[in-house]
Amino acid sequence: MALDTRTDRHGRKGAPPGTGRRAGGTGAAGTGSRAAGSRGPRPARRPSFLRLFWHSTIGKKTVMAVSGVVMLLYLVVHMLANLKVFFGPDELNGYAHWLRTIGEPFLGHEWFLWLARLALVTAVVLHAVAAYQLSRRDLAARPRRYAHRPRRTSYATRTMRWGGVILGLFIVWHVLDLTTLTVNPRAEAGHPYENLVASFSTWYSDVIYIVAMLAVGLHVRHGFWSAAQTLGANRPGRDRALKALANVLALALTAGFIAVPVAVMTGAVR
Repeated sequence: MALDTRTDRHGRKGAPPGTGRRAGGTGAAGTGSRAAGSRGPRPARRPSFLRLFWHSTIGKKTVMAVSGVVMLLYLVVHMLANLKVFFGPDELNGYAHWLRTIGEPFLGHEWFLWLARLALVTAVVLHAVAAYQLSRRDLAARPRRYAHRPRRTSYATRTMRWGGVILGLFIVWHVLDLTTLTVNPRAEAGHPYENLVASFSTWYSDVIYIVAMLAVGLHVRHGFWSAAQTLGANRPGRDRALKALANVLALALTAGFIAVPVAVMTGAVR
C-alpha cells in the first residue's frame, strides 16, 4: 500500500490517517496487558507490636523490670519459707508437702508447683536475655575513648553483670543440691528439712550459698531502683522512700537467707 505523503497548506507532511489512533490504542492496550501480566513486589509485612516492643530499648528494660519484680516476689516467699527451719522439721516438711497439694483436686498433684517453676524459669530467661542484649547494645553505642573520665558508679551498679552470672551459676547448683538432690551427700527424697541441714553441714555449700546471697542483696538493691524508674514509679517526692525500701529489701533478704546456713554451722539448727 502506498504511503500517504499529502501536505497541509503550510507545506508540512501529515501522518497517515488513523496512525495516531492505532498507536494510542496499541500503547494503552499494551500497557494494560503488561500491567495485568506482571505483579509488583508485595509490600513488606508490618512487624507485630510484640516484636517492635521486644526490639526496642524501653521494651527490653520493661521486660527486665517486670521479670525482676516476679523474681523478687519469689525471693521474699522463698526466704520466709526457709525461715521455717527454725521451727523444726515438721514445720518445714509440712510446708513442702502443702506446696505439692495446692489446687487439688482441681489441679493434679504437684501441678501448681510445676506451673510456678515454669513461670519462674520464664522470668529468669527473659531477664537474662534482655540484660545481655541491653549490655551489648550499650557497649556498641559507647565511644572507644571518653573525652572526660566517666563518673564513678556504685559498687552494686558495676557488679550487676557479674552478679547476674554468679546468680545464674548458683541457680544451677541450688537445683542440683536441694531439688534433684544430685550433689547433696546425704539426701533423702521427701525430707527437705533433713536435706537442707545435710547440705549446709559442708563448708563448700555454705561458702557458695553465702556468696550467692550477698550477690542477691546487691542485685536487689540496684535492680529494685532501676525497675521503679523503668515502670515510672519514681517521683521527686518518692525517690528517697524508694531507695530506702530497696536498701531494706536487700538487707532483709540477705540476712534472712544467710541466717539458715549460719544456724546450721553453729548448731542452732540440727
